[in-house]
Amino acid sequence: MKRNHDILWKGALEDLFDDFLRFFYPEAENLFNLDQGFEYLDKELDQLFPPQAGDPAPRYVDKLVKVFTKSGGEEWVLIHIEVQSYTDQNFAQRMFQYYYRILDQYHKPITAFAIFADTNKNFHPKQYEREFLGTRVLYSYNTFKIIDQDDMLLQESENPFAMVVSSAKLALSRGLLQDEQLFNQAYELARRLLDKQIPKDKIRKVMNFLRYYLSFENPDMFAKFEKEIAILTERSETMGLEELLLAEAKKEGKLEGKLEGKLEGKLEGKLEGKHEEAVIIARELKKEGLSNEFISRTTKLPIEQIEKL
Repeated sequence: MKRNHDILWKGALEDLFDDFLRFFYPEAENLFNLDQGFEYLDKELDQLFPPQAGDPAPRYVDKLVKVFTKSGGEEWVLIHIEVQSYTDQNFAQRMFQYYYRILDQYHKPITAFAIFADTNKNFHPKQYEREFLGTRVLYSYNTFKIIDQDDMLLQESENPFAMVVSSAKLALSRGLLQDEQLFNQAYELARRLLDKQIPKDKIRKVMNFLRYYLSFENPDMFAKFEKEIAILTERSETMGLEELLLAEAKKEGKLEGKLEGKLEGKLEGKLEGKHEEAVIIARELKKEGLSNEFISRTTKLPIEQIEKL
């Protein structure tokens, strides 16, 4: 993980923290008072763990969040999150140190998460244990290994945080994929994101995470991806088919004559239910070199049918 990825994780955890809770706790709506909001205690956490002189900046993300429960009154708990991007044999011990210092400071219930964003399948510390002459300490915490997650389950989820995980997992495959393969899979992930029943502001936040988390060997590929995502997101605006195609025509200087006349005065929102007219539009769009995915999304025709036109 590059250093600026820490900022992306911090931003994602704050922007989508309610979705983080729903992702890990299906019963989150009953456990937590999500309408109460959250308080991020990062400064307080820094005070508990001040950096040592001469130490480099750590390559992990830590968050401490104050969350109100539905148990009544002013009861609240602390959720401690670590995003770990490299192998560290002292990780479990550090998690335990965080626990006892946070407990000593706040005297509140604590639950902790370790999110492993590295590529080492053998690195997955789940607990800290120490024993000496009859005295024993065992501290275990929630763990989540990104590269071990099921792609299909992530894709089917309507939770924005699942899409963040999908983005991070795709980025971890960079060493296994050529730039073109990574580009195609990232574009498909972005397209699926836009199809989700997710609020637009959260789509934008997840999309930004995907855009900046990815890393291509060829820097030109990133510029290409930025351009395609800009086009994709602009075309995803909720508007009628006529307005969408006319906007495309105006921008590209294409689709003139009979087609534009149809769009302006004849279709009036009925194209979606008329298969024959949809085929006509699809043929025209295909002539102009637009992608089959875009044509399918605007005409509602199956991609398989469009490929045969």
